[in-house]
Amino acid sequence: MSLDKSSMGFFERHLTLWVGLCIVAGIALGKIAPDLAGTLDGMAIYVNGAPVVSIPIAICLFFMMYPIMVKIDFAEVVQASHNPKPVTLTLIVNWAIKPFTMLGIATLFLGVLLKDQLPGTEVLKDGSEVELYRSYISGAILLGIAPCTAMVLVWGYLARGNQGLTLVMVAVNSLLMLLLYGILGGWLLGINHMPVPWQALLLSVGIYVALPLLAGYLSRRWIVGAKGLDWFEKKFLHILTPMSIIALLATLVLLFSFKGETILANPLTILWIAIPLTLQTLLIFALTYGAAKWLKLSYEDAAPAAMIGASNHFEVAIATAVMLFGLSSGAALATVVGVLIEVPLMLFLVRVCQRTKGWFS
Repeated sequence: MSLDKSSMGFFERHLTLWVGLCIVAGIALGKIAPDLAGTLDGMAIYVNGAPVVSIPIAICLFFMMYPIMVKIDFAEVVQASHNPKPVTLTLIVNWAIKPFTMLGIATLFLGVLLKDQLPGTEVLKDGSEVELYRSYISGAILLGIAPCTAMVLVWGYLARGNQGLTLVMVAVNSLLMLLLYGILGGWLLGINHMPVPWQALLLSVGIYVALPLLAGYLSRRWIVGAKGLDWFEKKFLHILTPMSIIALLATLVLLFSFKGETILANPLTILWIAIPLTLQTLLIFALTYGAAKWLKLSYEDAAPAAMIGASNHFEVAIATAVMLFGLSSGAALATVVGVLIEVPLMLFLVRVCQRTKGWFS
């Protein structure tokens, strides 16, 4: 079976290219108008005299998240009880294994093996100074605790997996993120010796997960009730989906307008960050796919279970990194590297699934 890229949207199909262009555009913007991004980031909501929420970035990130959340039908969650094994496997991998393997792999490479290639320090939003490699590890952590709930619908479709099960897992993981993302994030960032602004972390979950989740749920109910499911899926989502990518790209241009000097001074930084993220993706896919075979799941259930574990919800990771540590932080840069490698890596894993379909009964 050949890979049907036509089932992906135009923006999704070329996401890696768009991210690359955003890197160039952001660095150029930082050179041409060095004060512009700083002015935009300075338009913020302040708490106790400190900027907590950048208003322009918050607007971009809301429109990045809302199109994802409005696609979720939470009525599907009740179906989890009908097919518990793949859902249980996914939850164990996403919340009990993946965050800790990400911490371990990122620390090994960025904090030990490649530490000398990532010199320097940075000042965070709260005024504290940290070593850059710890900031990059923090970005990896925020990716590791954010299971994919958006693009996995594309990956599951391309792999010809069980789309009903994929929707169930997306809904369950979205709800669990409300409970576990802040707790796990704060704990693992503390292990990495990073300051943990709990107020900002909980606010981030509220703004970038709970708010678009609630808006998506309510607007989906209203639109489907008024126009019908067919109109919602064929008309509304068709118009809405590019909004998420456009908002993402606008955020990336701003981010790289800050990080241009760092990248130009050390152009291999992105490569060094990509190494542990790539290894983590391949490891989690192999663990989940192998466990699915051991549990005697069907291929249609095994493929999406492995995909949702391997991919990351980079939108939430970027939003949280920006809110916690700032748009110019190394953590924010590391989450963007996750976007850069997501599409080619997941397309490769889709091919792996297609070629190994015969392993499953």
